[in-house]
Order: sequence, then C-alpha cells, then structure tokens
Amino acid sequence: MNIKTLSITALVVFYFILGHCMAVRADYVLPYPSYMPGNKLYKVMRIVDKVKRFWYWGNIGQIKYHLELSDKYLVEAKTLMEYNQFLLASDALIRSDGEFMQLPKYIDGAAKEGVDTVQLRQLVHQAADKHNEVLLFLLSSTPATVIWSPEKAAATTLLLHKALENSQQILVSVRQQITH
Repeated sequence: MNIKTLSITALVVFYFILGHCMAVRADYVLPYPSYMPGNKLYKVMRIVDKVKRFWYWGNIGQIKYHLELSDKYLVEAKTLMEYNQFLLASDALIRSDGEFMQLPKYIDGAAKEGVDTVQLRQLVHQAADKHNEVLLFLLSSTPATVIWSPEKAAATTLLLHKALENSQQILVSVRQQITH
C-alpha cells in the first residue's frame, strides 16, 4: 500500500469512528460533602466561603458562587439529616435556600449587560431539578416533625417537612423568575 491509499483509508476509518460516536452529556452533579459542624475546620470553611464572594466578579461569577454554595449547603443538610442531626440540617437548608434565591438577581443583571443567559438559565434549571430530587428523597426519609431536645436548653420543634416543602417552593419561584 502506498501512502496515499493508507491516508485515505485512515481518514475513512476515523470518519466512521467519529461519525458514530454519540455525544455524552453529564447530569448535574452535587459536590461531595465538605467539612461538617463539629469539625475543627468547619468555622474556617464558613469564613472562607464568605471571603470567596469577593473573588467571583460580575454577574456570571456571582451566579457560580451562589450556586456552588447552595449546592454545598444542600449536601450538608442532606448528610446531617441522614445522621439525624436535624437542627444543624435545618440551618444548612435555610442557608442553601438563601443562596439559591440570589440567582435571579444576577441572571437579570447579566441579561441587562447583554450576556446571552440561555446556558445560565439551563444550568439553574438543572440545579433546581437536582435540588428537588434531594428534597423529595429527604421528604420520604425524614419524619415530618422532630422535637429537638438539647442537654441544657429548651426543646425546639422542627417542622422538617414544612421546611423541605418551603425549599421546593423556593425552587419553583426561582424557576419562574428566570423564565421570561
């Protein structure tokens, strides 16, 4: 075989190999749990999270920052609920909701700057889907109400299902706000 025939054969083979490859799309993935309350580095991590805000410039950076924190705190809430640390989990869930509620403001800001926000909106919709999946799991695996009785303080009634349903409503609200 000469070089020309070999080259053409190689091109035809590559064409068929690459032409028949399917595009791979990864689903939205939540992060692995970070430091949890009780760990010596947990408070440091919370401070670093707040300082990181200044590292993410502009609307797109702020979207990534708030989405990253929302994901992180949701995973923290899920992990804590799995270990029956419901009071700490409720706090993490509230923080996750607060971060997620920031997203429409920055998407609108990016749109006003002339940025094509289609992919950002899709990203937030994918995140909302994944968050809802976690919330549905928690609704099916946690008690509706828990009375949290610490050793040296008054008992607190935690309405877990109400908090989880509130988080679902926040997801719906954010979806509506970013869909024009």
